[in-house]
Amino acid sequence: MILPIVAYGSPVLKKKAKEISNDYPELDQLIEDMFETMYNANGVGLAAPQIGLSIRLFVIDAKPFAQDENLSEEEVKELESFKRVFINPEIVEEHGIDWDFNEGCLSIPDVHEDIFRKPEIKINYVDENFVEKTEVLNGLPARVVQHEYDHIEGILFTDRISNLKKRLIKSRLTNITKGKIDVGYKMKYPLAKKMR
Repeated sequence: MILPIVAYGSPVLKKKAKEISNDYPELDQLIEDMFETMYNANGVGLAAPQIGLSIRLFVIDAKPFAQDENLSEEEVKELESFKRVFINPEIVEEHGIDWDFNEGCLSIPDVHEDIFRKPEIKINYVDENFVEKTEVLNGLPARVVQHEYDHIEGILFTDRISNLKKRLIKSRLTNITKGKIDVGYKMKYPLAKKMR
């Protein structure tokens, strides 16, 4: 089932999410719905707070990034197979020199900004079967995970831009909050009269 994505300005996006246990109600269905919602919106990642649930869960399928012709064959293969469910994740290490990449977010449609992040991370999490995992990720997979991880920490990518850039996009963010934007997927806007 395709779920509505909550828009910028919704309080759930600014809360630190809570851990869940393996008896979380209908978890398999929730994960399936999150992937379906993400694909419907042409996203590569979706965190539970973006559908209004303040829990430490996000899904990623980085395959769309594999279309970039500047990537090596190895990078393409890695991105094509990078589909994961992250439950109760914890980034335990970050390494390297910050690099910038133009990021966007399904909760903040039509806003893109260059964001600096570390190129390598180590993350502990449990998968959809509650099997414990530890992975070291580099490049785009690391970046997508960091973006989604921010969501469960109550951080948006717009929190990582300069005050000047924030002022420049303030009216666009206000319009998103009010639902004064056209997107190709269902959204819940905190200050709109109805869901669109």
